[in-house]
Amino acid sequence: MCPRSLFDKNQIFKLLALTMSQKPTVLLLIPHLGGGGAERVAAHLARGLDSSKYHVHLALAAQRTSIAETFPDSVQIHDLGARHIRSAAGRILRLVRQLRPNLVLSSMAHLNFLVLSLRPFFPRGTRVLVRQNGSLLGTGIPRFYGTLYRLLYPYADLVLCQTSAMAAQVASHIRRADGLHVVPNPVRIEFIRNTAATTSSRWTGPGPHLLAIGRLAPEKGFDLLLHALAMLQNQFPTAGLTILGDGPDQSALRALSTGLGLSQAVHFAGSVPQPASWFSGATLFVLPSRHEGLPNALLEAAAAGLPIVSTPASGGIVDLLRNQPGAWLTESISAQSISAALQAALSTLAPNQRFPHSWIDTFSMDRSLAAYERIIDQTLAGTQQ
Repeated sequence: MCPRSLFDKNQIFKLLALTMSQKPTVLLLIPHLGGGGAERVAAHLARGLDSSKYHVHLALAAQRTSIAETFPDSVQIHDLGARHIRSAAGRILRLVRQLRPNLVLSSMAHLNFLVLSLRPFFPRGTRVLVRQNGSLLGTGIPRFYGTLYRLLYPYADLVLCQTSAMAAQVASHIRRADGLHVVPNPVRIEFIRNTAATTSSRWTGPGPHLLAIGRLAPEKGFDLLLHALAMLQNQFPTAGLTILGDGPDQSALRALSTGLGLSQAVHFAGSVPQPASWFSGATLFVLPSRHEGLPNALLEAAAAGLPIVSTPASGGIVDLLRNQPGAWLTESISAQSISAALQAALSTLAPNQRFPHSWIDTFSMDRSLAAYERIIDQTLAGTQQ
């Protein structure tokens, strides 16, 4: 079934008018606006790319909830309405052929694979960028993804990576040294700081209050964190943990929490539209992942100045946090190491202590958007570095 938005008369006239203008058309493709890091980055780009330079379109391949995000009138939203990414191929191809964008930017690996496999059928001259948002291989990632990376990623005009370590991993895996570019995630630093400063604390009890954010899936390591909390309570018996997010492991994690005797200490808050509203009153942020790219949750916690305990889930995280004040890296990815790092942090932190985390300035909206626009302009000109 074709997306209804493509047959709206006013939208067709608008698309024809855009086609006749001189500004290049940029199509951002994401699965949905479900609140994950990749979706958040795409939403920031859609809002932030210079509308005097580009016609910006945002396509949601499999929108699963109502669109709570707000966008300027200059951004055209296309809800393709597929049930799954794999069933969105025809809708994406139809949109690209009608819109005839100068550049398509796709985010998230499974959507990137689909877009690159469709590329031979795109209008001639359409540039394709893909954004790598996580580790190539690891827990929860299908093994056949390795083959798809090697077969399809070389056909992108450019692969955008979050860190130098990720770029090196991609280059090694797809055996391609060129066509890779490191660009920082856009983070609304001032908005996050203002939200954290003006929101009343949601926490109850004496604490310490631990905060973790992410999809409830094996790669995020929340099972390790629950085991670590059980160990931590020997030294900090009133420690509590709030986890923001939902996912397939929710029932299993709740059962594990109950089995460890943590029912009163752990709060599963579900997915929240503004995680920064939980930063006020949090003692520290915990990233217990088995593997990661560079999660926005970590960057947003740093923007608010929260102390950070993290596993060495990627080379990029290690490069960012190693020897930084207010950051504790675990020795390994295990419950014991997470518990030890939490004990070390909590033994030294003053109540409600915050850190400047000056390295977060690299991820400011202005710097990141400028970097993305340089890449888009260079790609359209055929001069990408």
